[in-house]
Formats: sequence, C-alpha cells, structure tokens
Amino acid sequence: MNDTQISLVQNSFAKVAPIAPQAAEIFYARLFEIAPEVKPYFTGDMGDQGMKLMTTLGVVVNGLRDLDKIVPVARELAIKHVEYGVQAKDYDPVGAALLYTLKTGLGDDFDAETEAAWTTAYTTLAGVMKDAAYPAETGET
Repeated sequence: MNDTQISLVQNSFAKVAPIAPQAAEIFYARLFEIAPEVKPYFTGDMGDQGMKLMTTLGVVVNGLRDLDKIVPVARELAIKHVEYGVQAKDYDPVGAALLYTLKTGLGDDFDAETEAAWTTAYTTLAGVMKDAAYPAETGET
C-alpha cells in the first residue's frame, strides 16, 4: 500500500470509529445476510463481538504504516479462527460486508478512491491471513 492509500483508510476509519457499535451491527447484519453459513461461528454476545471487531480493525488500520508489527498478529488471529471453523472461502463475504459497512457508514465520503484503498488493504491482509491458516490451499508452506 502506498502513503495515499494508507491515509485514505486511516482517515475514513477515524470517521467510522465514533459510530463503532452501529458499524459493527451493520457489518454483522450484512455478513449474515450474504453468508448465513458463517453465523454458527458466532456463539457469544454480538455486542462484545462487535467491540472486538472494531478494536481489531482499529489496531490494523493504525498499524498500516508498520506492517512488520501487525502481520504476525494477523497470522495468529487467522490460525485461531480455524479452530472456530472459519474456512478460506469465508474471507470473501467478510470483505464484502466490510466494504458495505464503510459505504453505509461514510456515505459520500466513501468515494471510489477510498473504496479502492480499503479493497487493497483488506485483500492484502486477508491474503496474509489465508496463507497462514490454509497453506495447503494457497500454496504457501
């Protein structure tokens, strides 16, 4: 990611952070709508789950300029998610739900350039996570 993309992601997330509980609700509603098969992964309180989601997103977004620190954490998180039954194919609807949430929460501030920056960020991180959790599927060892 280049500096412009990182700034777009960080600045747009800063606008979503104040509405974190609502953003999490939008995210999970959309995720369960487009991928109902993932709902069994979530057995706890969804309010708590939403807080974890937004906190994790904040850490990742704030760490985009220092990937050496967030990539190992992302890899560990991905491996832990395998224990919950998460599959490599589940990353696509998560990305779609994230983009939908940002578009809904940001409205006109979620322009094409910002969407492209978020897509790059998510695709990059999801790739790292899938490589860590499913090396046989991605060709990584």
